[in-house]
Amino acid sequence: MLIYRRYKRTINMKKIKRIKRDFGLITVVRKKNKMRLVFKAGEEHKVAPNILKRDFIPITKRTYFSTDVTELPYLGGRKAYLSAMKDLATNEIVHFNILQRPTGDLVTTNLEHVFEKYSFLIRSQMIVHSDQGVHYTSEEFREKLEKLGITQSMSRKGNCLDNSPIESFFGHLKDEVGFRSCKTFSEVKNKIEKYMDYYNNERPQWGLERKTPAEAGVELNLVY
Repeated sequence: MLIYRRYKRTINMKKIKRIKRDFGLITVVRKKNKMRLVFKAGEEHKVAPNILKRDFIPITKRTYFSTDVTELPYLGGRKAYLSAMKDLATNEIVHFNILQRPTGDLVTTNLEHVFEKYSFLIRSQMIVHSDQGVHYTSEEFREKLEKLGITQSMSRKGNCLDNSPIESFFGHLKDEVGFRSCKTFSEVKNKIEKYMDYYNNERPQWGLERKTPAEAGVELNLVY
């Protein structure tokens, strides 16, 4: 899809496989190694119900958002932490943050800026879905959603398939960004920020009829 968009050349999958074989190009396949976030003691009673129940197709143009946190290990055994929120109508990443430590600020910083441009009536139809990690059971995150009038939905404990849209995005990011060779946090952050712009504005998707998330958003009159 990218070759066609950039160079107006159509190349089928068989030719791509042949080129890879001829030049010894190996596709890196990621290992299943999801970062697990656990409950804080005594906080299970705060967990929201699983409203989506894996039905990730939005009822209206803009209804569902999927969010999660993942680890980004790089040189020296160090780690960065990425929080991202995906609009399930367009697959656009509408909010992300990257920090050196997985503090509560990772998911709450500038969260209001994503939603405050919409009326309270529109926000009342929105659902933010996450796992049951400490970031999403925290009072600060839950209070921000409540203040905005947005409904919170949570996966069942220990079931990553319940939040597969954002997991899928993290998988693509880890396949396509060479952050493991970075020497500093600044270098990791710069690579992630560039990828977010590329993913939203340049990277076409089969599921969006070869459009980018930004193009799909414009088509649905969803300008963030």
